[in-house]
Amino acid sequence: MDLDEILPKKAGDPLADLMRQDLDPLSVAELEARIATLEAEIVRTRGKMERAVNHRASADSLFKR
Repeated sequence: MDLDEILPKKAGDPLADLMRQDLDPLSVAELEARIATLEAEIVRTRGKMERAVNHRASADSLFKR
């Protein structure tokens, strides 16, 4: 999957800005902090996705004949 398919096309999108950020000026500690923050966001996003899937499955089973 191409990142262009995932990232929104609108200007000023925080995720797109994050992907373009120059990492060269960051120290090792700053890079470690960035990775920890991104990993926490991945966990949060996966949780949201799981809740959405479970909600849909619950709704489908409720209205299933």
